[in-house]
Amino acid sequence: MKVLIIDDEPLARIIVKEYLQAYPQIEIAQECNDGFEGIKAIQQHQPDLIFLDIQMPKINGFEMLELIDNPPAVIFTTAFDEYAIKAFESHAVDYLLKPFSKERFDKALQKWMESNNANAKTNTQSLLESVSHSPMQNNRIVVKLAGKIKIIPVDEIFYLEAADDYVKVFTKEGSFLKNKTMNYFENTLDAQHFVRTHRSYILNVQLITRIEPYEKDSHLAILKSGAQVPVSKTGYAKLKQVLGL
Repeated sequence: MKVLIIDDEPLARIIVKEYLQAYPQIEIAQECNDGFEGIKAIQQHQPDLIFLDIQMPKINGFEMLELIDNPPAVIFTTAFDEYAIKAFESHAVDYLLKPFSKERFDKALQKWMESNNANAKTNTQSLLESVSHSPMQNNRIVVKLAGKIKIIPVDEIFYLEAADDYVKVFTKEGSFLKNKTMNYFENTLDAQHFVRTHRSYILNVQLITRIEPYEKDSHLAILKSGAQVPVSKTGYAKLKQVLGL
């Protein structure tokens, strides 16, 4: 069985390696310092299990998992984070709270070895949906672009547009695809700054320069960039409420 250790703390990686020596059937395929390395290593090695730290530089552990199409089973390793721990427990995902003993490590590993891997992956996906509502996760969007990773602060977003199974995120640097739904963004972005003006559009209200009548019962929001975003009848009512009109 192949595992990866993804943690920016060398000492934490050393401890996991040391504890894994008791399991000759497990091979450590690679150690990674951050989420960027982690994504490449997962694609290269297709591990059965990863030990994943949450608080890492560049991108955190949750953001890293979001960028992987079919993430492996995960045992999270983390310093105290009340929100994350509640999320782990409610989604039956195992975690090791630093510093952890060999006894606690063995318990987590045994649980994984006896578990149904498909269930573990489903639990991880539902966990990612849950933590997306935490303050740590909703102030930026992390996307993949031609094999590279880009971090977009939410205040740099002009608007979002539905695109089949994806959402197009428009910024001054162009548009980027994110494998999420419009409902996801409507529920996680700050409702005072981002309004769903149309079934297929969410816009940053701080960038509106004017709103013009369009076809029957609809309008167009004109942004500072010159972009024109459709506003439905329902969307117009929401906009007026947020803008205090």
